[in-house]
Amino acid sequence: MRGFASRGRELAVALAAAGLVGFSHPRPTPLASLEEEQHLVLRPTAARLAALGFDALMADYHWLEAIQLVGAVDADPSRESLLTARLVGVATSLDPWVDHPYRFAALFLTDSAESVRAGNRILERAIAYHPLDWRNRFYLSFNEFFYLGDEAAAARELAPAVGLANAPPYLGRLLARLRSETGGLDAAAAYLEELLRGDPDGFHRAEYEKALDEIETERRARFLDAARRDFQARNHRDIARVEELSHGRGAVLRALPAEPHGWEWTLGEDGRIVSSYYSHRYELSLVKSDRERREAWSKVGVGEQAESSR
Repeated sequence: MRGFASRGRELAVALAAAGLVGFSHPRPTPLASLEEEQHLVLRPTAARLAALGFDALMADYHWLEAIQLVGAVDADPSRESLLTARLVGVATSLDPWVDHPYRFAALFLTDSAESVRAGNRILERAIAYHPLDWRNRFYLSFNEFFYLGDEAAAARELAPAVGLANAPPYLGRLLARLRSETGGLDAAAAYLEELLRGDPDGFHRAEYEKALDEIETERRARFLDAARRDFQARNHRDIARVEELSHGRGAVLRALPAEPHGWEWTLGEDGRIVSSYYSHRYELSLVKSDRERREAWSKVGVGEQAESSR
């Protein structure tokens, strides 16, 4: 009987904690003001006090609230993302050993620069509590590059993930490309050569050697870019074929640099000089709409006050 009574008291306390949360934070509905709802979400310190020791229960409550908000029939990320960020922020503060909610936030909070930065703060907590999981570092790096346009930050966040267990081989190549955006091709090549000196397994070695091959091809393509600019200045027109740089009137080169694979230099679909072997340049490319959005969001002030995670 004593054990039964003890369990009954624990259940009563748990229900009381959940009731207190429900009173302080009514469940969001489509008709409620989401701006008002944000202010009703308890801060992590207050939520911990309200939980009366049942932190995991309180965390689950906020996590379920976030799922219901996002999964609503009329869900609108542009209206609900910051409320979702606060809910997930409380859930992961009270129970930081959870897993999926971190990446849920990273994938959902992408409608504005403010939302992305809120998601990044949640991912930073994920890395603090799950330092050996490469995925959280990957998503944080992706957000910095794709949404906020900060290649240096993207490279910095991704670097520790490359050597983690279960990290895919392509992370090393991706990091080299990020570093080529900020430190140039020499920096990217030096990084890959260092990875090779670490005696990687055969699959990783093949990935790194391929990246070094792409870098050498890119070096020659950039040499041709410079020659193309000289051609335009001298002839007041652009080239119609890459061969014009070394043949015919107005040529600026005695000979084209050899394409490393014995293929040809050609003009790609976007008009840029490319190797016919790769048909692309050694860059992290974006479509026009993504590039324009990234440029606009990168200008949004980074001095926003971070939500307290106490």
